[in-house]
Amino acid sequence: MKPKICIVISTYNMGITKKLLLSAKNELKKYGVYKVNYYKVPGAFEIPVTISRLAKKFDAFIAIGCIIRGQTANFDLISSAITNAIMNLSITYKKPIGNSIITLFNKNQASKRYNRGKEAANAIIEVLKIK
Repeated sequence: MKPKICIVISTYNMGITKKLLLSAKNELKKYGVYKVNYYKVPGAFEIPVTISRLAKKFDAFIAIGCIIRGQTANFDLISSAITNAIMNLSITYKKPIGNSIITLFNKNQASKRYNRGKEAANAIIEVLKIK
């Protein structure tokens, strides 16, 4: 039986998140996973609550987003809150959540991190194999 996988993707910085999504989808195909459900959210901050609402419907999740440092401490606060929320959801529901929410100091750094989608996909597949 194929796992039911959901990708929750932020539409903020969509030029970057689309490339992370492509990386994740290509990796899932290597494992024979072609059917994936997608949910778009406005920003990375909305990803954890969306996963929480969908947690009982899927076997695993991939969170895709991009946070770029601005002029305030918001970057650090948002990044930390999202990471903690994703980890708590994963432990609470006992389901793997591949974290492909990248944090950047500037957009130029994104091209070196597009493989994070692939890494998140690989991580959830490997954890799903553990019985």
